[in-house]
Amino acid sequence: MSDESPPVDDRALLQAHLDGDPDAFAELVRRHRDRLWAVALRTLGDPEDAADAVQNALISAYRGASGYRGDAAVTTWMHRIVVNACLDLVRRRRARPTDPLPEEAALQIADPTDAISDLDTTMVVEQALAALPPDQRAALVLVDVQGYSVEDAAQVLDCPVGTVKSRCSRGRARLLPALEHLRNPSARGGVPPLAADAPTTIPAPEGGSSA
Repeated sequence: MSDESPPVDDRALLQAHLDGDPDAFAELVRRHRDRLWAVALRTLGDPEDAADAVQNALISAYRGASGYRGDAAVTTWMHRIVVNACLDLVRRRRARPTDPLPEEAALQIADPTDAISDLDTTMVVEQALAALPPDQRAALVLVDVQGYSVEDAAQVLDCPVGTVKSRCSRGRARLLPALEHLRNPSARGGVPPLAADAPTTIPAPEGGSSA
């Protein structure tokens, strides 16, 4: 029989942090940093901005842990703080050109055999996303890129489910004119164009769809 103790759950770790345990918050970060980083990177499109947003968010979470209300999972609370930090950065840098995501984080819309290169496709998608209002972009990143359920995204964004659905629908409709040529039937042997109310074909990351 193993002598190892069962892992402490997130809520207990957060409470331990509030009680003065110097290692508890670091364990929370270790558990969830990959997902937090992925959301920040795909929302902002720039590794340096994503790093700044995650760092600012974790500092806020560390200092404001007493504000955790317990009405959502701790990881959802942490994701909410990261998304808010990202939205703050997006609003501040809207006038700046958006750099494309690194290749491994590219949003794959076109088939690999498409005449448009992967790099060109990534740049087109990133430019289209950057033109969206920040709230719509955050919703699309969570639902269509990260694979969150609408319900989980609503908890992260701290808004009603209907609001997330509306933001996604409006965001997809605004993306359609910029991305429709990537699915041009005449160039792709009859593949129909993207529907305005259907999500773009963006693979969800490994690790499930919940926050």
